Amino acid sequence: MMKAEDIMTKDVVTIRGSATVAEAVRLMKEKGLRALVVNRRYDNDAYGIVTETDIVYKVAAYGKDPKQLRVYEIMSKPCIIVDPDLSVEYVARLFANAGIRRAPVIQGKLLGIISITDILTKSDFVEAPKTLVLEERIEKAIAEARAICTEQGAYSKACASAWDEVEELQAEAAHQKSETMVSAKISFEEYCRENPAAPECRNPQ
Repeated sequence: MMKAEDIMTKDVVTIRGSATVAEAVRLMKEKGLRALVVNRRYDNDAYGIVTETDIVYKVAAYGKDPKQLRVYEIMSKPCIIVDPDLSVEYVARLFANAGIRRAPVIQGKLLGIISITDILTKSDFVEAPKTLVLEERIEKAIAEARAICTEQGAYSKACASAWDEVEELQAEAAHQKSETMVSAKISFEEYCRENPAAPECRNPQ
């Protein structure tokens, strides 16, 4: 059975709680991330997490100045953490019950971060091709997002979080499709090198 440590992202980007929200936004843009783990202030302190949703709904929505606001003022701390030895199934259940999409993986120290995208694309809990799983999950996520936004309002935090999940899945699907196309191109080129006389390999005059 696969564990959290088997599919987590080990390259974690962190930020200080005393950093400005503007600094957090810059770092997210630079690294292409939707969340940052907030460093501990001392050894026994808890880790925190700050997400795009926190920034949009706690800063931008109220016209606050991100250069004056600090990360510790909008972050979630202590945040839900995952033990590296937890099974992927348990992690998925934890995410579902807590209503979160990612969490730092910690065992004494920060080891990585795990997200719903990691669970869907890296784990072996299904045997279907990754692209098929993602397409089905995207359709379900879109339906769920529409229902949540209708029920709680288009400007609610729950609505934004639901569409964030859709965007994450769509981005991963695009990445998977890109890798598949590259692989198919390489395979075709190799085939033509071995079978130069094949009609499909002949260049038009």
